Amino acid sequence: MGAVKNLFFYDTEIGRIAMAENGEGITDLCFEGAPVPRDAKVLETQLLRQAAEEVREYLAGRRKKFTVAVFPSGTDFQRRVWKCLCDIPYGETRSYKEIAESAGSPKGFRAVGMANNRNPIPIIIPCHRVIGADGSLVGYGGGMELKVRLLELEKQAL
Repeated sequence: MGAVKNLFFYDTEIGRIAMAENGEGITDLCFEGAPVPRDAKVLETQLLRQAAEEVREYLAGRRKKFTVAVFPSGTDFQRRVWKCLCDIPYGETRSYKEIAESAGSPKGFRAVGMANNRNPIPIIIPCHRVIGADGSLVGYGGGMELKVRLLELEKQAL
């Protein structure tokens, strides 16, 4: 902990995003208008360029899997949940209950919701692929419109 973070801003088709990295992996992806890490210096690195390119390819429907290293900061449970999110195949969704079971906490679907909400690297860690047990689309940090757009993008690209 305490590693210096580098931060850079990129214009994408979903608006301006900020991404940060700590030398080991991407630590944050922030949508336009969201707070960015205050402890970061604005400096574009090779890691950030790679992440930006992968996000742009994803948004264009040309990338189904991210290869850039990620280094999300969270509790052990949150990191287990985020790992489970990364295991959801492109174009598919899972319920909070299914993620709770995958994360080894079958009754922890509310905690999964909170971990999803605190995902520091949306899109790359695909929290938009988590839906309600009844198939309903529930909250998304980037807004419901963006969640629907990302899910539609994935369905069309399959």
